[in-house]
Amino acid sequence: MGKRLLNLTLALIALGLAPGYSWAASEVMLKYRGFSRTVPVADLASLAATGETSQSLGALLRQAGQDPASLRSLLTQPLAADPILLDKALNSWPGEWLLDQLGTAVHPVAPEASRQALRSALVLSASPDRQITLQEVLETYPTSTVVLEGDLIESAYRQLAQFLQTLDRLLPLRF
Repeated sequence: MGKRLLNLTLALIALGLAPGYSWAASEVMLKYRGFSRTVPVADLASLAATGETSQSLGALLRQAGQDPASLRSLLTQPLAADPILLDKALNSWPGEWLLDQLGTAVHPVAPEASRQALRSALVLSASPDRQITLQEVLETYPTSTVVLEGDLIESAYRQLAQFLQTLDRLLPLRF
């Protein structure tokens, strides 16, 4: 199993999809209740790490009546996930259905390859530490801009958590 993870990681690096490579998202178009603003991924990373918002992120959250602490919690909430099992599950019919559901909340600006981009970001998020956070998904999303539908993301993240819990019950993680 370790060899498969190594092969997956090497393949993703070769494709330029691994964290820290130029294909990762540099900005997030954050949408809430008709308000939209593009912010650097670094602004969300700062919110996740410190609880502080940048001026533009803070303004959007105030306009939309959103609490920065709630967004911070969502960005940092870890979900346990084996990257190999996750990749296989997301390449199944139920996994593709889930990607389509999650893709209403997290998607590229252009609709092409939305499912593949989200699958890649989820697996990459799980790869280094066997857990997924929304912040890591945004940081590893393989387009320069990723759209985050703020009004839908909490529900989508709950769906992902339920899917991962079901996988864990059916096929327990092996460490």
